[in-house]
Amino acid sequence: MSRPRPSWLMPLSVIGALILGLLPLPPELQSLRPYWLALVVAYWVIEDPDRLGLGFAFIVGVVADLTYGSLLGEQALRLVVMAFILQRFRARLRFFPLLQQSLAIGGLLLNDRIVVVAIHVALGIPSLPPLAWLAPLIGMLLWVPVFLLLDALRLGHWRRR
Repeated sequence: MSRPRPSWLMPLSVIGALILGLLPLPPELQSLRPYWLALVVAYWVIEDPDRLGLGFAFIVGVVADLTYGSLLGEQALRLVVMAFILQRFRARLRFFPLLQQSLAIGGLLLNDRIVVVAIHVALGIPSLPPLAWLAPLIGMLLWVPVFLLLDALRLGHWRRR
């Protein structure tokens, strides 16, 4: 018998990821900021695919575009592409050990950077700084703690028994 997830957890995790994306960083570290929203959306698409999929990714992306003041639809497209790939390979990815999942998430985050470059080239927007290509590596390293934290909250392992 599966336990229902707390109804507050998904919105709170998305809001938390949005806030982490807004936190100020020194200018030299700005391009190294991990894509927190992608990590949270990836978690929910993997763990709750019946309720949260492409529509969820699109809505979260539009909210992020409005929150960050970025090009309207850019993050929505990025998150939908990631969610589509995750849905396609979810059956395999779900049962990988966490370290292998990390590598797959790193690949998805690298793909996200390629999507960003394609959008910027198509629209004539200046390209990403070279250090921005390290952000997927940071996101890959953060996947395990993010996954474990959200999983513990979702499954109620944080409560005392």
